[in-house]
Amino acid sequence: MNLKSTVLMAAIAVILPLSASAQNVAVVNGKPVPKARLAALMQQANRAGQPVPPEMEARARDEIVLREIFAQEAEKRGIAATADYKSQMELLRQTVLIRELFADYQKKNPASEAEALAEYEKAKATSSGSEYRARHILVEKEDEAKKLIAEIKAGGKFEDLAKKHSKDPGSAENGGDLDFAKPDAYVPEFGKAMAALKKGEMTEEPVKTQFGYHIIKLEETREAQFPAFDEVKPQLMQRLGQMKLQKFQEELKSAAKTDYKFAQ
Repeated sequence: MNLKSTVLMAAIAVILPLSASAQNVAVVNGKPVPKARLAALMQQANRAGQPVPPEMEARARDEIVLREIFAQEAEKRGIAATADYKSQMELLRQTVLIRELFADYQKKNPASEAEALAEYEKAKATSSGSEYRARHILVEKEDEAKKLIAEIKAGGKFEDLAKKHSKDPGSAENGGDLDFAKPDAYVPEFGKAMAALKKGEMTEEPVKTQFGYHIIKLEETREAQFPAFDEVKPQLMQRLGQMKLQKFQEELKSAAKTDYKFAQ
């Protein structure tokens, strides 16, 4: 072997360990800890929706090296051969397999924009009609409600009396304002009485519900408002994806041959 060959072989001997080292995060007791393990741990954090700042990679490196140290010790002590370890590993194997199955299905069967638009139009069609903006004053006793009605008719300001007397914490501070809603958003007695009013009118008699006695004043009405498709598209796509996955799960369940009877 000439001098040139000797130098070349020496260079290769140096390069090979460096190349192998580039594939590993560390070597623990002679066993390499591959970078692929670090990538898998970082990917798990991403899947869980956790933020992954730059300093997290340093913590992840520490974690996988510590895991290797502890795992090697567990192997030495024969823990991998115990029945408890094997049963837990079987559950873990199934968990990972199922997770990957569902992820693969969703990747290959995404919800389409056309499907989301069809769902949007269906929901929009059932949401037509009128919305009512009303104010109310809620009190415990009918006599108290009647006195307040008389006071309003005598010139008392509805908003001020609502702030002072209403027992509804959600609207009292706003002068009894309930914003826009459909009648079916309220208990039947309230919704029916509100829908019977004309703009600016107030109920002549207290309206009794399970909450107490209400005085209702109708401020205005409008056609039901519905968000634009682009505003709700992400939520629709997500919901349709979940529905597809649920259908896939049910199909697998129905097709399986088993003597087991599911509770539901």
